[in-house]
Amino acid sequence: MKNTVKPISLTQYLVEHQRRNGSIPGDLRLLIEVVARACKRISIAVNKGALGDVLGSAETENVQGEVQKKLDVIANEVLIEANEWGGHLAAMASEEMDDIHIVPHRYPQGEYLLLFDPLDGSSNIDVNVSIGTIFSVLKKLDNGVKVSEADFLQPGRQQAAAGYCVYGPQTTLVLTFGDGVAMFTLDREQGSFMLTHDNVRIAPDTAEFAINMSNKRHWSAPMNRYIDECLAGKEGPRGKDFNMRWIASMVADVHRIMSRGGIFMYPWDKREPEKAGKLRLMYEANPMAFLIEQAGGAATNGKQRILDLQPTKLHERVSVMLGSKNEVDTVTAYHREAG
Repeated sequence: MKNTVKPISLTQYLVEHQRRNGSIPGDLRLLIEVVARACKRISIAVNKGALGDVLGSAETENVQGEVQKKLDVIANEVLIEANEWGGHLAAMASEEMDDIHIVPHRYPQGEYLLLFDPLDGSSNIDVNVSIGTIFSVLKKLDNGVKVSEADFLQPGRQQAAAGYCVYGPQTTLVLTFGDGVAMFTLDREQGSFMLTHDNVRIAPDTAEFAINMSNKRHWSAPMNRYIDECLAGKEGPRGKDFNMRWIASMVADVHRIMSRGGIFMYPWDKREPEKAGKLRLMYEANPMAFLIEQAGGAATNGKQRILDLQPTKLHERVSVMLGSKNEVDTVTAYHREAG
C-alpha cells in the first residue's frame, strides 16, 4: 500500500528528514545523493539499449563464475567512479568484484561502507524487462585499523540505509534509513528524483507468490509443501486461490511486493546442496530485507530473520523468503517444523 504525497525532490526530502529528527547524518545524506545520481546515469545507459552498444555479453566472468553483461560492467564502474572521491566512504564492495574497493589515498576517507549489486536481473537486459540496482550502507567499525573485508561482515540489522532503483517504465528509487520506506520517481524533464510515495506499507496477507517453478523438483519438502498448498487453491488447506508472478529480477519482483503485496521466494535446492541459496546476503538479501521489514513485511531464510544472520564472507549466499508477513511466517513455520 503506497501513501501518495506532494512531490518534492530527493534533496529536499533528505534535508527535511535530517532537520525533523536528525536520523540522517550529513555525510550519509550526501552519500545517498551521490548514489542516486549514479543510478540516473545507469538509467540513461539502460534506456539507450542497442543504440548505446550496451547490450550483450562482456565476455568476462564475475567472482561467482557468472558471465557478465556489458551493462553489469558499466553499472559497476559508474557506481565506483561516482562514489570514491566524495569523502563519505572508506570502501565499497560489489557483487561484480572479487575483493573490496578501498577509497584511493588521493581522496579523503569517510566513515561509511557501500555495498551494491550494480545491475540485478542481468538475464533481462537484452529482452527489455525491468532490472535494477540494489545498495546497502554500513558504518565502518571504529577499531582504529585500516578498513578491511571484516568491516563489511556486519549483520543486516546494522545497516544505516538501504535501497534499490528499478529501471522500468518509470525509473523509481526506493529508500529507507530505518524509519519507514519512501519512493521517488525520476522526473526526466527536471533531472531529479521526486518523492511520490511515503510510509509505504505491505499488507500482511496476500494471494500472490513469486518463485521459479521450474526448480520445484529440486526444493526441500517444506518448500514443496507450501507451494503445493498454494496451488491447491480454494479446495486446499489454505482455502483461497493464489496467483503466481515471476520476473527473474529480484528488484522488480520486490518492487511489485512493495506496490501491492505478495511473497518472493528463492529457496535452497539440492542441485548445489553445499550452498545455502543463490542470492547474495550482503548485496541482495540484507538491503531488501531491511526495506521489506521497514514497510511492515518479513524476511527470513526459512529458519531465522535475515537481518540477524552473521555474515562469514563477502559473497555469502542465502535462501530468501520475504514479503507479506503472514505468508512469510507460514512458509518459515513449515521449514522450522521440518527441522
